Amino acid sequence: MKYLYVILGLAIAAALSLGVGGDRVTLSTVFDYFAGKPVGDEAEYVEMVIHSIRIPRTLGAIVVGICFGLAGAILQTVTRNRLAETDLLGINGGAALGVVLGLSYFGTESVNSYMVWSFGGAMAGTALVVAIAGRGGISIPPLRLVLTGLAIASTVQGILGYILISHQSSLDQYRFWVLGSLAGISMQGILAALPGIGTAILITVIITRSLGALRLGEDVARGLGHHPAVTRFAAITAVTLLTGSAIALTGPVVLLGLIAPYGARHLVKSSMSAFFMVSALMGAAVLLLADSISRVVVQPYESPVSVVVVLIGAPLLIHIARSPKQLSSLNNG
Repeated sequence: MKYLYVILGLAIAAALSLGVGGDRVTLSTVFDYFAGKPVGDEAEYVEMVIHSIRIPRTLGAIVVGICFGLAGAILQTVTRNRLAETDLLGINGGAALGVVLGLSYFGTESVNSYMVWSFGGAMAGTALVVAIAGRGGISIPPLRLVLTGLAIASTVQGILGYILISHQSSLDQYRFWVLGSLAGISMQGILAALPGIGTAILITVIITRSLGALRLGEDVARGLGHHPAVTRFAAITAVTLLTGSAIALTGPVVLLGLIAPYGARHLVKSSMSAFFMVSALMGAAVLLLADSISRVVVQPYESPVSVVVVLIGAPLLIHIARSPKQLSSLNNG
């Protein structure tokens, strides 16, 4: 029954996303359009807004939200750390460095070019973290993975600062990208990201049982016939594909990979597959809601969606910090 609430919330958030915007196409107009009722003298304009802006943006929010929600759930399971976020693997930093390199040295301007540089940087960042943390192998202890990711992220921030100071013309474009936005997302971009996302979901389906065993500890997982090192490496690959694809579409959206698994964990107590599914759906619902708010909160302008997500996630972190029960659950993995 609880799962139905998540699905219902996702459907409501999607309807709200289709009907809310800074233009004069209201929610009732959208309902009339899909119901086949006349929408007045602006039928062509309404059709253009719905098909060219609202539908791609809604689908984009669903896809990106699923990516961040699922990636956060996988990463928290692998590291056995309920506060783990995708930036721990150097993905966000790698994507940001890729975009800045493209802007500063290769004249990147189009959205498609942003996607290529962002995705390539995300892959490179994770590969570097894995290479250092794994010492040439695939056996990567969770603590070493986290510490290496943090070290790489800090190093990347320093490199970013140097490049942006040296290339002031890239700074404004980078500031827009790094705040994260669904504005300008296209069906072509979404379709281009689907192969990587589909591959990651397939990997997740294959290793779900192994991740469930790994959550009980490496010795238990080995006793049940699983291979923790292989499972962890496959999980990192899935997280990188999911997060790299999502960042390529919208830019980084911080805390979404923390919010979605946290909510899912309160609905799903034992089933690993259900936990992953609910985390993905909650990620989509939260991002849809945040994007709808971002369109109207500072009309006629638009707020970056990541800012709204942070405003949703910050009270959650404060609640965790002030609640002994929540802190205890974090310590217990």
